[in-house]
Amino acid sequence: MNVTPLALHSPKAVRDALCAGGWEEGLAANAATGSHPLAFRLTDLDQEALEALVHFAGTLGLDVFTGESWAILAGSRSRLSAFARPWLVPAPLTEAATRVGMAMPAELPEVWETARGSISLDAPVIAAILNVTPDSFSDGGNFAEVGAALAQAEALLAEGAAIIDVGGESTRPGREEPVPLEEELRRVVPVIAALAKEHADLRISVDTVKAEVARAAVDAGAAIVNDVSALRLDPAMAATVSAARAGVVLMHSRGTILEISSYHRSEYGDDVVGAVVSELRASVDRATEAGVAPGAIAVDPGFGFSKTEEQSLVLLDQLAALQALGRPVFVGPSRKRFLAAGAKVGPQERDGVTALACALAWERGARLFRVHSVPAARQALAFARAVGGE
Repeated sequence: MNVTPLALHSPKAVRDALCAGGWEEGLAANAATGSHPLAFRLTDLDQEALEALVHFAGTLGLDVFTGESWAILAGSRSRLSAFARPWLVPAPLTEAATRVGMAMPAELPEVWETARGSISLDAPVIAAILNVTPDSFSDGGNFAEVGAALAQAEALLAEGAAIIDVGGESTRPGREEPVPLEEELRRVVPVIAALAKEHADLRISVDTVKAEVARAAVDAGAAIVNDVSALRLDPAMAATVSAARAGVVLMHSRGTILEISSYHRSEYGDDVVGAVVSELRASVDRATEAGVAPGAIAVDPGFGFSKTEEQSLVLLDQLAALQALGRPVFVGPSRKRFLAAGAKVGPQERDGVTALACALAWERGARLFRVHSVPAARQALAFARAVGGE
């Protein structure tokens, strides 16, 4: 007899073992997904709900760890799915079952819809950063002129970028004034128009929180609106995205455009992941209520925005929690402060660890990656995909 441990950081090991034993691939994949372990933290439970949880979860073969007003519920996905049926659980557990069901990982979309067609998500998609600003934190002023911006875009595409993300307003820490509307339009629209003329099939993203900039960018050829405020800062943005049928990235942040890259609003109690998921869910609801198609929405945890370095590290580790939202996960770790993790290195020295962060994010469910250095990220993501067998 031989016993081999199966590492369960993903369902792949069980799926492959079943296939090796002769199971049909689709059946093996379903069984492996159902057996994959999950855990949920439940808070603000009253005593009646706690007692009911311990008893009922035990009948389903789930593990329960409890304290005063809280519990951790753990087990296989299939057994937790059985718990997440509010019509079948004891009355004190109705709300808990409903919320566990909402927190279960959803089947993620295979494509992301944009104003210029869909983007397949079966492989990593790299969105290359093109800052046309004089003051971005790592490359400010390098590509502020149209000619320089176009040359950089050509280089990024040759290196393997699938999306060019054009930004005309820096979100670097310490800024004192927002960029006026007319200035932001002057910076981004000519670059987007020139890119769209040269590359008719290119998906161009505009990084802005202003509805008028988003509208002008889409008219010039952009397909995606990357809003670091998740539609919070301009009341017209949701309707603008809807009318344009653009893809949209809803990035989690808090505060004004001058505050979001600071730590001023980084109080999340002891559950930054739960708060980010909850606030992003509200952003998704706000978008769909305005008429944005669900298939056009991607979500971004907002590493480094309204979050300390430690909070960003926790979010990266627990990134799979965002799968509960059922939308493609878009991440932008590139050259962020949290990547230094105690090392005193400048932004342009962080491309290697950015690539590592992207690989870790891929393993945790991210499919879209916003980076400065395309080659490093592309190589790391290709390797991560190969290891995962995707």
